[in-house]
Amino acid sequence: MVWAPRVTVAAIVERNQEYLCVRETILGRQVINQPAGHLEQDETLIQAVQRETLEETGWTVEPQSVIGIYLWSPPDQNLTFLRVTFHCTGVEHNPNAPIDPDIDDAVWLTEQQIKSQKSSLRSPLVLQCINDYKQGMRYPLTILRPCSRSR
Repeated sequence: MVWAPRVTVAAIVERNQEYLCVRETILGRQVINQPAGHLEQDETLIQAVQRETLEETGWTVEPQSVIGIYLWSPPDQNLTFLRVTFHCTGVEHNPNAPIDPDIDDAVWLTEQQIKSQKSSLRSPLVLQCINDYKQGMRYPLTILRPCSRSR
C-alpha cells in the first residue's frame, strides 16, 4: 500500500466580523468547519475551493490569496491531510442552490462563537486558519503553479 496525503482546500470568507462556516454530521456528531473539501482530478486548487464553497454554502467566491498550507493527521485515524486554505471574497449568494447532502447548514459565526464551540470543530485547523488570517498571513495566488502534462 502506498501512503499518500489527501489534498483538501478550505475557504475563509469574512463578512461583518463573521466567518462563513458549515455544520456537518460526521460519524453521528455535528461539527463545524470552513467550507472545505477534496481536490478532484483535473481541477486546480482555485477551482476546487470555488466548487466546494458553492456546493456547501450556495456562495460564489473569488479567492484573493492563500492563507496557508497545512499538514494534519487526525489522532484517531491513519490519514494525513494536506490542506490549502484560501482567503476568499463572497461574490454572490444563491439561496436556492442545491447544497451538498453531507452539509446540515451554512452559517455565519463570529470568532467568539467558533471558539465557544471548540469541542465541536471538525479539526484544529478551523481556528488555526482563522488565527493565521487575522494575523495577516496572505500569499499571492501566483504561488500556485500548475504544470501542463507532458506526453
